[in-house]
This record gives sequence, C-alpha cells and structure tokens, in this order.
Amino acid sequence: MSKTPITVAKGDGIGPEIMDATLQVLEAAGARLDIEEIQIGESVYKSGTPTGIEPSAWDSLKRTKVFLKAPITTPQGGGFKSLNVTVRKTLGLFANVRPCVSYHPYVETNFPNMDLVIVRENEEDLYAGIEHRQTQDVVQSLKLISRPGSERICRFAFEYARANGRKKVTCMAKDNIMKMADGLFRKTFDEIGKEYPDIEQDFYIIDIGTARVADSPDDFDVIVTENLYGDIISDVAVEITGSVGLGGSCNIGTDFGMFEAVHGSAPDIAGKGIANPSGLMLGSVLMLNHIGQNDIAAKIHNAWFKTLEDGIHTGDIYDEGLSKQKVGTDDFTKAVIERLGSKPEKFKPVDYGEGGGKGLSLPPLKEKVKQKKELVGVDVFLDWEGKPDDMAGILNGATAEGLSLKIISNRGVKVWPDGQPDTFCSDHWCCRFVGQDIDNNAIIEQLSAIKEAGLDFVKTDNLYNFDGERNYSLAQGE
Repeated sequence: MSKTPITVAKGDGIGPEIMDATLQVLEAAGARLDIEEIQIGESVYKSGTPTGIEPSAWDSLKRTKVFLKAPITTPQGGGFKSLNVTVRKTLGLFANVRPCVSYHPYVETNFPNMDLVIVRENEEDLYAGIEHRQTQDVVQSLKLISRPGSERICRFAFEYARANGRKKVTCMAKDNIMKMADGLFRKTFDEIGKEYPDIEQDFYIIDIGTARVADSPDDFDVIVTENLYGDIISDVAVEITGSVGLGGSCNIGTDFGMFEAVHGSAPDIAGKGIANPSGLMLGSVLMLNHIGQNDIAAKIHNAWFKTLEDGIHTGDIYDEGLSKQKVGTDDFTKAVIERLGSKPEKFKPVDYGEGGGKGLSLPPLKEKVKQKKELVGVDVFLDWEGKPDDMAGILNGATAEGLSLKIISNRGVKVWPDGQPDTFCSDHWCCRFVGQDIDNNAIIEQLSAIKEAGLDFVKTDNLYNFDGERNYSLAQGE
C-alpha cells in the first residue's frame, strides 16, 4: 500500500524525546508513512529567523498537509510570537479537538466515567494577538469574532458529534458582558443548531460552565467555545482526568491536519528521560484516523490501553497502590511496542472500523445577506492627563461641523457628563462624537480640530448602524 506523506517536527524541551518514542511506536505498528522532518521553534528563532519557522518548512507542510508536531516553547511576555498560533492561522486550522478521557483506576481521578470532547475555535478571539500600547498607562488587546469563523466551528462541533455518536453539544461564551462579540458566537450556535434536531443542545456562561466542567464533567459530551475559553477549559478538563500528560489534540482545517499533545515543552525535565510520551502517541492516533489508517490507529491505542492496564507507568501517573513498574520514556515506549496486537481487558477495546480520511466534510458557509451600513459617529481615544470636565471644555470648543461630543469614558466607564468623582481615571480617554448624515470627511475634520486644540489622539473607531440597528457598545453608565 502507498505511504502517506507527513511532516514531523521534534520541537523543544521534551519534544525530541517524546517524538522519538512516538515514531518508534508508529514504525513498529506498521504505519504507512513517508516522513519529512522540519526544524521549528526556539532553535530556529535563536538562529536569526524571527518567526521560528523557515520557508522550507512551510513548503513541506503545504506539500504533505499532515503535521505531527511535538511541543515547542513560546516565551512569556516577550520574544517571538506563538508559533503554534502562527501555524494554526496560516494553514487555516480552524478547529482544535481535544478529547478528555479518564483512565480509572490506573490514573487517579475523581471522575472515573469522564469522556468529553472540547471543540475550540482556533483562529480568532484574543489569539489574533493584535495589541498596542496607546498611552504610558494603557495597552489594548483586540478580540475579533467573525460570523464565518463562528459558523464553521459550531457546524464542525455538530458534525463531529453526529459522526462520533455523541448526543449533546454545549456552547460556552460570555455574552452577558461581551454582548456583541460573544453574542455573535452564541447567536450563530443557536442558528446552526436548528439544523441538528437529533442532537441535544445547551448553553453556559463560560465562568459557571468552567466550574461545572471541574465539578461535574460527566454532564458534558461535546463542548464548543471560543479560542481563549477553549484553551483554558480544555486544560482544566484534561487535568481532572488525572494528567495533562495523557491528552492528545488535533487541529483541523478544510484540507489540513496538525496533531500534537495538549501539554507544553516542559523544559525543566528535558533530557532526563522521564517524560510521558502518551499525549503525543494519542495525538498520532488521531492523525492515523485522519489519514485513513484506522487499523494502525486501533492497534496503537489498544496497545497503549494494555500498557496502562498492566501497571507500567511513567512517574507522572505512578501510584504505589496500583502501578507495578515505574518507567521512563524509553521503557514505556518499549512496553507499548511489546503489546502491539494485544487488546485491553478492562478498558473497552478500540475499533475504528474501515472509514476515515481527511476529517469531516463541511458544507459551504451560508450566503451572506448584504446589510445597510450607516456611519453615525466616531470614538476618538486621547492620551491626556487631567479631569474629564476640563477635557470636555476643550473638546466642545473643537468640534467639527455635523458632530457633537456625546460622552467621555475612561476604561469603559462614563466620566462625562455627570460622571462620579470616585471613578478612577487613567491617561486613556474615549471621546464619543455623534452626528447624522456624516461621512469620513467629517471625522477627518474632527481629528484636525482635536489636533489644533493641542490634544493627542492615539486611536479612532468609527461607529456604525447596520440596517438601522446600533452596532457598537455603550459605556458603563451611558
């Protein structure tokens, strides 16, 4: 049979160790793979490539369209941008699928029957990484939620549930606060859900939803949510299964798949030979199903189950009362290889059937209905030290024709007119000008008037109505 080309990256920290272990298991199981290896991550960044990935690596990824990736290090608070996010967005990997399963009693957990899947939107939200420092005291990070992005991930969640015999899809968002962004996500979920009457549907505000996942994970089946929320609750869910080290993950696009472990690069234990390769091994099982090698996927998954049953455990899950042998990365790998062809006795053996190949097929996005867009004002953000009443006095004397100053807010709270003296104010002010029958020329004139008044504007946001409905947020107290 022909081999499937895949691209492999060994990553940073413990990445090379657990990738070598995974590749050994794949080879021993008879996986039909043509492997191309690329270098990405910290070493590439330090060699002078600011993105952490060379052009030749992109060529391999575009050629194979299947990526098995070990963890890579992303600096905190500085350095290069997350290469994980870069790859996901560049290759259109809009769906992140994270199965969260308990392996009781071999992995200690309070939830022995836990078996849920988190479907996380993978390209938008705060992970767009669009940030600016606008004043000495204030930075902004933009949260972007689109209708097409929300539609794709919600439909993917329902299609995944239907294809895998799941009975319920739960949406989580924060639409009580972010009424427009998260409101759009929930509204889209509700609309798409109407096309799947065979699947139970419900919704949770993300904070109480996360608490419920931590307290009662058996109540959930498939959860669909936005990028940041999905990142957080999937780590919560995997942790309460017993170990983050056992979580595999896949990132799926229209014609591309990336497969990895949930956990990070763990540089503190790199080179010690103690890392648990299970997460990446289970990620490779997801990969094999994606490319249609379901027989090999089942062989590896069953051998991994049998290894767990036989009490051969790495240190992160070793329990003197249950485990029989404490092993490192290499010996765990050998144990899995020795059990290829065996089936577990206490866990239900896996049978992936004869299907598979290139993931789920989604229908085209819904046709967009053109809306009437009307410019009704502008928010001008100023860098300024002083009192809001003093600012208002200056701005009321520097207002362009057709516009009027409606409010001034600071950190989202109205401070003029009729502001409260106890409201803390930073040096970042939002001044809202509104008018009727205006165009961009009026906004340009307004900015010129502000400049002539000696004020420093750092950002503008136009205010629009769509089909006569306000489509911008009000300040607290407006």
